[in-house]
Amino acid sequence: MEQQIAIFFPEKLAFSMRMKRKEFESEMKIISLVKLFELGKISSGVASKLLNMTRIEFLEILKKYNVSYFYNGIEEELEADLDNA
Repeated sequence: MEQQIAIFFPEKLAFSMRMKRKEFESEMKIISLVKLFELGKISSGVASKLLNMTRIEFLEILKKYNVSYFYNGIEEELEADLDNA
């Protein structure tokens, strides 16, 4: 079951970003899913499915927003793994 979220924004916001309404809506969806991924709330697989793209395509989008595909805390986890090896 799908649900819809309505976000109200002034037209000049999309205009200031030099985007048409549909482009702006798409960008907001991408940004929202990138942020949820960054916060560890969803996986890259879930985000990619919601955006109708491959996981690799989603991971490539992360570069545009300076978001690492490694989750926060992975460095500590890897160091602990090395200590235990």
